[in-house]
Amino acid sequence: MFVLGDFVFTIAKILDYILDIYRWILIITVLLSWVNPDPYNPIVRFLHAVTEPVLRPIRRVIGFPFGPIDISPIIVFLIIMFMQSFLIRTLIKLGYQLGGG
Repeated sequence: MFVLGDFVFTIAKILDYILDIYRWILIITVLLSWVNPDPYNPIVRFLHAVTEPVLRPIRRVIGFPFGPIDISPIIVFLIIMFMQSFLIRTLIKLGYQLGGG
């Protein structure tokens, strides 16, 4: 059973690292939106390609009730924080209970 525990524990840690990386990508995208970067820059295109599929549905749901202020990145940050504090911790505890770690 320890193999399954190690597997669950490893999946939880990898997911935690992916969420951390995505959070930094989102921070960089938000900071770049303040300076109006060149849209043809490959780094800017990559950042928008990675963040827009997550931000677009949230923008559609909440609309723009706050005027020109886009709060969709804040909502994504809250979702990431929830996933890291609940889902990841639950998976890690499950991995430990299955004999992993």
